[in-house]
Amino acid sequence: MSEAENTGSPVDAELAEAELPEAGPPEAEPLLTPRDGVPEVASSRTEIARAAELLASGAGPFAVDAERASGFRYSNRAYLVQIRRAGAGTVLIDPVSHGGDPLQVLAPVAEVLATDEWVLHAADQDLPCLAEIGMRPPALYDTELAGRLANYDRVNLAAMVQRLLGLQLTKGHGAADWSKRPLPHDWLNYAALDVEVLLELRDAVAAVLEEQGKSEWARQEFEYLRTYEAPPTRRDRWRRTSGIHKVRDPRALAAVRELWVTRDQIARRRDIAPGRILPDSAIISAATANPDTLEKLTALPVFSGSKQRRSAQVWLDALARARTSEPPDAQEPSNGPPPASRWSRRKPEAAVRLEAARTELSALAQQVSVPMENLLSPDTVRRLCWDWQPVEGGEATAAAVDAFLRATTARQWQRDLTVPALARALATPAR
Repeated sequence: MSEAENTGSPVDAELAEAELPEAGPPEAEPLLTPRDGVPEVASSRTEIARAAELLASGAGPFAVDAERASGFRYSNRAYLVQIRRAGAGTVLIDPVSHGGDPLQVLAPVAEVLATDEWVLHAADQDLPCLAEIGMRPPALYDTELAGRLANYDRVNLAAMVQRLLGLQLTKGHGAADWSKRPLPHDWLNYAALDVEVLLELRDAVAAVLEEQGKSEWARQEFEYLRTYEAPPTRRDRWRRTSGIHKVRDPRALAAVRELWVTRDQIARRRDIAPGRILPDSAIISAATANPDTLEKLTALPVFSGSKQRRSAQVWLDALARARTSEPPDAQEPSNGPPPASRWSRRKPEAAVRLEAARTELSALAQQVSVPMENLLSPDTVRRLCWDWQPVEGGEATAAAVDAFLRATTARQWQRDLTVPALARALATPAR
């Protein structure tokens, strides 16, 4: 309609516009198959060596991903490795079916991967299993962590690909049993798509961080992640048994411990996820009921099934050992401050410091558009507020805070931002 024909009032025009639906983001284009098709899986020595040669013929960074069998296997090993590089395309490598020493057979691929940056999504999940087979990045870019620094509310791969590239990834096999052989074609299609646009995603989110002035922050985060070494495994892992909060009696705790250790030994030997050997709920049930005969044990839920009946004597023996063992402490030995909910009673001045620190960091996180947990580790903040010994003067306080953070895993960019805020918080007088 021309302007001359539009005889309605301005109010009518405003109402008409108000009735129009708000324009949403453009519909994403489905990404259903890799542009070059699904490559054959390299599983023999010859095929793996050929995959290494293909990767070497390309240029630039490597998009890398790995599939594990969490929930099915005890180990966290990689059962498929996906790699993509410009000029080379995508290769899929089976790191377990070659019949030789993994470090030796996979060495040609590891050597090529050591020549340029890796791009991963949620690198902390894949780096340990890749290191087990001799693959370590010389430089790293984590697109999930980059998304967090960019302050995106959703940072899973599909969400970021849709947001930044306008493509729709269909997920569906991430939680599958990747130790299965042969791997179904639709699983391989899914796996290849995980690295299909990872290099493009890296460039897109890097541009966002550059615009936000966070590129150096990201660089420090990626280098910390690349060189991170996990602390030794907790000795009392059995205390993480689901439902253990229901167990109060020390003898019952000893039974939980003995059943958990027995299950862990079996799971490790058979490379089966512990929960598939015996669920946590069955451990808690047996520890609480404390049966002393096979009949009583197999009368309990789970233990009455045919699978558990065959192993009933193993669990009954574990319960018998628990009765003669030294009961564990009711509480796990402390390795840091108690839960913050107890601070107001045990150390009220520390509770005041923690509240002030969280207030300051929350405001700072909003100011720089970074999630509070990425601004500084919550555990570091708690330890600082619990252990803090007041000092005189603002400069002395800031220097002491900086020294504390330097002794932790805090990166330089985090210290630059948070030291002034934490110094103000720690100068807050106790109420």
